[in-house]
Amino acid sequence: MFQFDRRLILNFDWILLLTVLAVIGMGLVNLYSATTNGYTSSHIFIKQIYFYIIGLGLVVTIISVDYRVLLSWNYVFYGVIILLLIMAKFFGNSAGGAQRWINLGFFKLQPSEPAKLAMVICLASYYYRKDTGKGFSLRELIAPGLLAGIPFILIVKQPDLGTALMIAMIAISMTLFVKLRWSTLVIIIMACMIIAPLGWKFALKPYQQQRIETFLHPEGDPLTTGYHIMQSKIAVGSGRAFGKGFLKGSQAHLDFLPEHHTDFAFSVWAEEFGFAGSVFFLACYTFMLLLGLNIALSARDKFGVLLAFGIVALIFWQAFINLAMILGLLPVVGMPLPLFSYGGSSLLTNMAGICILFNIRMRRFMVKTT
Repeated sequence: MFQFDRRLILNFDWILLLTVLAVIGMGLVNLYSATTNGYTSSHIFIKQIYFYIIGLGLVVTIISVDYRVLLSWNYVFYGVIILLLIMAKFFGNSAGGAQRWINLGFFKLQPSEPAKLAMVICLASYYYRKDTGKGFSLRELIAPGLLAGIPFILIVKQPDLGTALMIAMIAISMTLFVKLRWSTLVIIIMACMIIAPLGWKFALKPYQQQRIETFLHPEGDPLTTGYHIMQSKIAVGSGRAFGKGFLKGSQAHLDFLPEHHTDFAFSVWAEEFGFAGSVFFLACYTFMLLLGLNIALSARDKFGVLLAFGIVALIFWQAFINLAMILGLLPVVGMPLPLFSYGGSSLLTNMAGICILFNIRMRRFMVKTT
């Protein structure tokens, strides 16, 4: 349990906190612009402030307990998430053809979001316990494959291909981060080369295939399937060097840009603050991720290293996919920008991950273990 030690305060990463607050501040400014009518704040903006307050409250809760307790509770957390995913599939609320949310009355929980963090914790725990230093064999990867495969399948069935791919990318990133035998790596690469075309033909639904085809040729149908990408590119490009100015973005305010407070939130920012504002935001975001990697490098034990790396991978891949999607470099898959886009489940999950990074950083002075 928590025992106060002034070294915890001395080792707190204040620079990371300021960087996170800067990203959050820009997110709130952008959300206000994306949702306001010019006179009053929207209920979406007010709700997001509540989510941010709850998220900041997580800091006090999560840093109060040594992160190593997750080694004992990781499978309990994983089991709860699997149960919630099953509940969402059979009893959840539907929207846009997908059944992803559980209505808690005061809040609609999307279990696939905390499933990402559960995946990081479970894989960090497994690789920490099983690592012998000789490299993981293919047989030793069966267990983590099942851990990732169960939520992957449940999320695909919602359907939510974007989040399911995030689960896969987190698992792949953390698996490549630990030591693998060369034979294992070669077999995995060959298996992926075989599975990819089969997945295209038999696993992807027609609308998912259409999204990929639209990504390759968005101008082929600019009024329907290519509409999102085309409008996003127009918004980003029209910002030019210094943007149109706060509250002056025409693509969002005239409702040309769809999902401008969630998946395409950065398009609003790029239109209003231009290239200069976009570079500043991306610099802050990159610095935040680099600080996270520094925490991984300075962690007191391998579990902390794996956990911190997994959290950074979680945030990085979401951000990378979202920004690439906005610029038309990847298909539209419905991926919010962490700490920036609107969404309670996504925001609280990513802020919980950030809190764990603070926790690892604060306890790096303690005696290191293997």
